[in-house]
Amino acid sequence: MRTALYPGTFDPITLGHLDIIRRSATLVDKLVIGVAINRDKGPLFSLEERVGMIEAECVGLAEQTGLEIVVHPFENLLIDCANDVGAQIILRGLRAVADFEYEYQMVGMNRVLDSSVETVFLMAEARYQAIASKLVKEIARLGGDVSKFVTPLVNEALSQRLSS
Repeated sequence: MRTALYPGTFDPITLGHLDIIRRSATLVDKLVIGVAINRDKGPLFSLEERVGMIEAECVGLAEQTGLEIVVHPFENLLIDCANDVGAQIILRGLRAVADFEYEYQMVGMNRVLDSSVETVFLMAEARYQAIASKLVKEIARLGGDVSKFVTPLVNEALSQRLSS
């Protein structure tokens, strides 16, 4: 069984993230979505809220594709999380060259820590390449329409969070 770990903060999950998840269904048998507990980033949504949104968004996709999807919060090293969940692959989405430079360094460090875990990059579809959770939150904070970047569920969650 090929298991991949797709890590991120997912604050919030975007259509770009969901594109990578959907496309991974043809590559692996099980996808673990690792939700990083990154206190330094000061997420807009709690860990429980982010996990809940991801689970809600992935139920239909799992049924449609037959992909086993598990949402797994983590706070340890990425390579340790991969080992904890039995992943042979770390799956990363790329949007731009700047993403690659950072990810390239991470791959090198992870290979030193555990050379048995491979990293696979998927380029975001062109229509999703500009989407970043940070920018989605900023647009939403300033009253802009983010419906082209997130699902209706996430759009509603952003609206509720930012109106309070």
